[in-house]
Amino acid sequence: MSTPPQDQPLWRPDPARAAATSLVAFQAWAAEHHGAPAAPLAPAEDDHQAEQRYADLHAWSVEDLDRFWTAVTEWFDVKLVTDACTTEPIGVLADATMPGARWFPGTKLNYAEQALRYAEDPANADKPAILHLDETTEQPAVLSWAELRRQVGSLAAALRAQGIGPGDRVSAYLPNIPQAAVALLATAAVGAVWTSCAPDFGARSVLDRLQQIEPAVLFAIDGYHYGGKDHDRTEVVAELRRELPTLRTVVHVPLLGAPAPEGALHWDDLVADDVEPVFHYVPFDHPLWVLYSSGTTGLPKAIVQSQGGILLEHLKQAGLHLDLGPEDRFLWYTSTGWMMWNFLLAGLLVGSTIVTYDGSPGHPDTGALWSVAARTRATVLGTSAAYVIASRKADLHPGRDLDLSAVRCIGTTGSPLPPDGFRWIYDEVKHDVWLASVSGGTDVCSCFVGGVPTLPVYLGEIQAPCLGAAVESWDVQGRPLTDAVGELVVVKPIPSMPTGFWNDPEGTRYHDSYFDMYPGIWRHGDWITVTSRGTVVIHGRSDSTLNRQGVRMGSSDIYEVVERLPEIAESLVIGLEEPDGGYWMPLFVVLAPGAELDDDLIGRIRSSLRTELSPRHVPDEVITVRGLPHTLTGKRIEVPVKRILSGTPLEQAVNPGSVDNIEHLRFFEQLRRDRAAQA
Repeated sequence: MSTPPQDQPLWRPDPARAAATSLVAFQAWAAEHHGAPAAPLAPAEDDHQAEQRYADLHAWSVEDLDRFWTAVTEWFDVKLVTDACTTEPIGVLADATMPGARWFPGTKLNYAEQALRYAEDPANADKPAILHLDETTEQPAVLSWAELRRQVGSLAAALRAQGIGPGDRVSAYLPNIPQAAVALLATAAVGAVWTSCAPDFGARSVLDRLQQIEPAVLFAIDGYHYGGKDHDRTEVVAELRRELPTLRTVVHVPLLGAPAPEGALHWDDLVADDVEPVFHYVPFDHPLWVLYSSGTTGLPKAIVQSQGGILLEHLKQAGLHLDLGPEDRFLWYTSTGWMMWNFLLAGLLVGSTIVTYDGSPGHPDTGALWSVAARTRATVLGTSAAYVIASRKADLHPGRDLDLSAVRCIGTTGSPLPPDGFRWIYDEVKHDVWLASVSGGTDVCSCFVGGVPTLPVYLGEIQAPCLGAAVESWDVQGRPLTDAVGELVVVKPIPSMPTGFWNDPEGTRYHDSYFDMYPGIWRHGDWITVTSRGTVVIHGRSDSTLNRQGVRMGSSDIYEVVERLPEIAESLVIGLEEPDGGYWMPLFVVLAPGAELDDDLIGRIRSSLRTELSPRHVPDEVITVRGLPHTLTGKRIEVPVKRILSGTPLEQAVNPGSVDNIEHLRFFEQLRRDRAAQA
């Protein structure tokens, strides 16, 4: 398809389909019952009217938090029970102070009960709750709603028999398999606190996380299959058992067929009983799980999120923003070490079938994930911006070569999706598909800005701020900006914001992470532009900002241009203030197989950046590297590289256990020495 002018959308929803979304029905209902702005159920007449309707609804959702979140609980029929022991008045937002906002005091609930409610209806018993594929299977295995509910009930009873109850920590060293979902729901059912690490994490990385929270239970595999190979993890699990003295129970999940180690319980034995799940009601702010930051500059932050806060936020995101429902099949490529796995389970909250895939998205070839979507008839497919760009570079044609007729929405996250990624999806996947580029963070296990099923999609832009998220772009003085780059801030609380960090009793580390720059205001650490039409552009992390001649620039803009060149597999740009007052901005590139960094390629890199961005974006040097460092969830690392080049010793600049390949960082250490010798 030809790219439309910048002021015209790449895609707009079919008017009748948009009018039939849950978002439109919710607004009409909330207008009648909770004072939301009225909007007809009839289709919008044009893009402007659709944008204004959503803008009005969003404004109400952040101006009247009490009524908006009450509407969410009622619309999704959340079972909140009053704590008989409470002495304080029941309300929605008892204290809006950030940090420290208090939601729904005096109420109790259980996340797992909501996730399994669809199974309560006998008519749904045999419908699929989870479809599972791995690299060795052609057709998905099916876990029905009835079987999911039975396994959760059996496992929850087994946990209670082991003395596990409210507040105990339950850890998992599991891939993206149905057993992980069952274990999380059973943990929540008994009121315990879940946490998980992906099995590609080494022992040190796992211990950096789990030793902070002192788990009582560990669910662990014997190994996993990825990239066409078996990966044995028995030695890692043995080390975890030795180094986690608080473990009382270890559950063996035999993916590769190894026998259970001595003293471990077998998964099959714990899910064998036919037991109705019993749900322990916990306060709204009771911990549901602990997620972790990347930990590149120290121990990973252990981020605590509540049962109630996650439940409401995920119902809103899944049910309204992604328009998921019982007829949908929800696939998001993820591992259990990334927040998107936790969000994948939100599909269960609204009765959708979730699709779990344990394997590489690029094996046996780059098109593997598109094939999974076709074979499972996924209706909502989520992936990373990096995978979209890799698919484009591999010259894939998924829309031509596969049956993706069921896919109505493609979600992307992990890093900003560049305009070329937008174009490729509409050219090579499907011309009539809703592209929901989203951005948020592990910090809230959700999106600040993302997809809206009633709005058009513009090239390179995220559709809108999410309901209930008071997102703004601020300058350094704390003044809101429109059509200009600023800091992403959230000026009012969101239920899924952390209740705190584990082992941070005074809240000092939590405060310093988000509320130090603008007191009482959440600063996320991203550069964004909020446009005058209400869309959002993410420019990259503000803590690795490039600043040339007083002009701040986002690194993602440079990556988008440079990585469009077929010779460049990946790139990294750093801006370094030098002692003499100068500013050095090198660009590091990983070359595609067979490519050479010659004068012609350097010239094309410089010319592309100068033409498509500005002369300020042209690097001082282009340097080839064998590989770039990433976090364990695949995000390229900028700040530690800048610190190393500034003279910080490697062991102080980065936590080695948080990096996928520490050897890639040693290149920058040697480069710093070479530059110092030449000075």
